[in-house]
Amino acid sequence: MSNIIDVKKAVVKFLKESITCYDVTVIKINKVNEIWNSIAEVYEDDSFLKSMNLPPKQIRLFYSVKMDEKLEITSFERLNSFEGLDSVSE
Repeated sequence: MSNIIDVKKAVVKFLKESITCYDVTVIKINKVNEIWNSIAEVYEDDSFLKSMNLPPKQIRLFYSVKMDEKLEITSFERLNSFEGLDSVSE
């Protein structure tokens, strides 16, 4: 059985290995029926600026990562936004 600290470490490790990023911060974790759902804030280089050979600028993106009880990734996706951001900062 996994705990929340193990989930956080697994999310950070997976994202750092899967995408080119500078910083990963897990901002939300919850468990529903043996499935861990998490949201991570990630800073990456802006791919548009990079493609135009302009100086890089870091942008903030959000990713959703889902894992089973064995901490195996079952899905991940980049989110267009994170609606819960306002409630997290309060």
